[in-house]
Amino acid sequence: MLRRATTMLALLLALPAAAQEAWPNRPVTILGGFPNGAGTDIYARKLAEPLGRALGQPVVVDNRTGAGGNIASEAVAKARPDGYLFLIGTAGTHAINATLYKSLPFDPLKDVSHIALLGDVPNVLLVNPDKRPQYRTCADLLAAARARPGALNYASTGNGASTHLAAAQFAAAAGLSLTHVPYRGQPGAIQALLSGDVDLFFNQVGPSIGPVTQGQALALGVTVPRPVAALPGVATVAEACALPGFESSTWYGLFGPPGLPPAIQQRMQAEVAKILATPDFQAWLVQTQGITPPADPSPEAFRRVHEADIARWAAIVRRSGASLD
Repeated sequence: MLRRATTMLALLLALPAAAQEAWPNRPVTILGGFPNGAGTDIYARKLAEPLGRALGQPVVVDNRTGAGGNIASEAVAKARPDGYLFLIGTAGTHAINATLYKSLPFDPLKDVSHIALLGDVPNVLLVNPDKRPQYRTCADLLAAARARPGALNYASTGNGASTHLAAAQFAAAAGLSLTHVPYRGQPGAIQALLSGDVDLFFNQVGPSIGPVTQGQALALGVTVPRPVAALPGVATVAEACALPGFESSTWYGLFGPPGLPPAIQQRMQAEVAKILATPDFQAWLVQTQGITPPADPSPEAFRRVHEADIARWAAIVRRSGASLD
């Protein structure tokens, strides 16, 4: 009887370890903070299919929008670290927002487990060739802006968003006075450009490819040091606008809740890294989204980029004067 009781106790004690080894045994969710069709949503859905095959369970993408991505970020920051809820975050949600918002209900650096850096996301300077035919080059745009300080305006996807801060950096670097017109997300901002309500828009490359390809928007320059394959023939802003060293890009990254078990973190990171390294996935990133795959997607490299970007964006946010409650 004693031997049987001892055996039963050993089996009961082994259950948590066995359960952990069986992870995942039900669907895994990747939460996003922006609407369907946003860059994070497109990326998460592309990643979900091969990741689900690798994990042996479906990977579901769910978006909880609002507060510049903070609603989804808080949900994951306060979630149980059981390996069933992750977040596709950005430099906006976890670096820019650290300074942009006067207070946050979570710590952008401490209340996460770093899984994988997913790629570098550039912006592109857009004008409307039909509504503003006088702006054929960046030099044309700069000349007009300098001739009429404050008269030219630009769209953004929200106050303090990377699309706002890219334009603020551009104005500071070129010595311009431009008027900011914030919109609630991507659809409103791009529509403002296409309807001629604004003069220019620094948009992410991925959602800009369609309007540029269809001739609705003219790309004057990308905000990274080298041209991107997704927009062939488009120079960098540094070159096209004669602003040496100009750069403004963000990143996407995969986070888990704080306290995620190391075994789950390592498994998730390993599977994501394998997917990122495949030629097909890299071609999709580079050619259709304008995203540069990470040289090192590891949690350690991701954390270093994250920490550095909190400080870097803090200076840019303060210089722009953007602030949200």
